[in-house]
Amino acid sequence: MATLTEAPPPLSPTAPTKKPPRKRGRLTPYWLLLPGLLWLVVFFALPMIYQASTSVQTGSLEEGYKVTWHFATYWDALSAYWPQFLRSVLYAGAATILCLALGYPLAYLIAFRAGRWRNLIMILVIAPFFTSFLIRTLAWKTILADGGPVVGALNTLHVLDVTSWLGWTAGDRVLATPLAVVCGLTYNFLPFMILPLYSSLERIDGRLHEAAGDLYATPATVFRKVTFPLSMPGVVSGTLLTFIPAAGDYVNAELLGSTDTRMIGNVIQTQFLRVLDYPTAAALSFILMATILFMVTFYIRRSGTEDLV
Repeated sequence: MATLTEAPPPLSPTAPTKKPPRKRGRLTPYWLLLPGLLWLVVFFALPMIYQASTSVQTGSLEEGYKVTWHFATYWDALSAYWPQFLRSVLYAGAATILCLALGYPLAYLIAFRAGRWRNLIMILVIAPFFTSFLIRTLAWKTILADGGPVVGALNTLHVLDVTSWLGWTAGDRVLATPLAVVCGLTYNFLPFMILPLYSSLERIDGRLHEAAGDLYATPATVFRKVTFPLSMPGVVSGTLLTFIPAAGDYVNAELLGSTDTRMIGNVIQTQFLRVLDYPTAAALSFILMATILFMVTFYIRRSGTEDLV
């Protein structure tokens, strides 16, 4: 009887059924990406396609250009202007090495030793961006002027004797020489090296340095085993942000150099705006882009890191 009069167990409430997500919600990320994709198509993809078609055209400005798939333009352009290609790579590489040598200690100082002066030093680093690229480059014509204090100091230290022997200067003159062009490139692109380095160094946990010190590691060993490997993303990002625009730059070579220091950017500008040989200029642009793309891909793979800042 007790079993019969016992109340039945309560029924478990059924879970509410979930409504299927709306298709409109699924498409929201794609709608958000649409403006950026349109921007890339209109201002990057279409000009690239147009320049690609221009590079295989033949004709003249008076008669008009026609697409004849004349791929020999690439070989003719490369055979005629390979010294400027090589010079651009050498100047950009030298400027990148100098930027790394100057920028890494400064970024290290800002990240670990600046203290309350960190913000002020960061403002000084980005201060060149407050003026135009052209004005900053023209300022170096005054800094490196013949008979100026910089040239006088270099003569006193006999630095120009060494650079003249290396072919980077001409006697007591610095302007219109490779050294002037490299100095301009280094100054203009140095912030692009410092900022990624600082961002990478700032993210390093200071307890790792303390742990290395507790294991009786010297400061040099701590830097070699801990700091520098962890800052490699910043090194790779900084070198790429410096080398790529420096290789295609033409302003520094135009204002600080001479006809013997012309880079490939100067040749492309001349072909486009003065000679009006559009197929050759387009072919040179694509050769430069392909060269830089190959070098960057090889460099990233050899650097051992793909985590860029």
